Amino acid sequence: QVQLLESGGGLVQAGGSLRLSCVASGRTFSYNTMGWFRQAPGKEREFVAAINWSGGRISYADSVRGRFTISRDNAKKSVYLQMNNLKPEDTAVYYCTADRNTFSTVIVTTQTRYNFWGQGTQVTVSS
Repeated sequence: QVQLLESGGGLVQAGGSLRLSCVASGRTFSYNTMGWFRQAPGKEREFVAAINWSGGRISYADSVRGRFTISRDNAKKSVYLQMNNLKPEDTAVYYCTADRNTFSTVIVTTQTRYNFWGQGTQVTVSS
C-alpha cells in the first residue's frame, strides 16, 4: 500500500518556524515531483511548493516565496518543508503529494497532476 505520511505540524506564534516532513512507504518516489498543498477552513486546496525528482526545479506560491523552503532526500524517501516567519494566514492543513509522472523537468502547480496524497498535518499560527 502506497502511503505518504506527514509530520511536524503544530501550533506556533506568528514569526515562528516549523518543519514539515513527509515520508513515503510502499513505493519509491525518487523519480517523481513531490510537493505540498494546503487547505484553510472554508477555502480550496492551494499549491504551496514542489520540487522535481532531481531537485533541479523548485516552485513556490507567491504567498510563501522567501519564507518557505522545500527540499528532498531520496535516500530517505522524504520531502521537507521548512516554514519560517509564519503568519496567521498560513494556518491550514498541509498535504504532502507526489506527481504521477516521472522525470519531470517542469513543475505543475495544479492539484489534478498529483494523484498520491497524504492525510495532512495541521499548522496553526496564532497572532
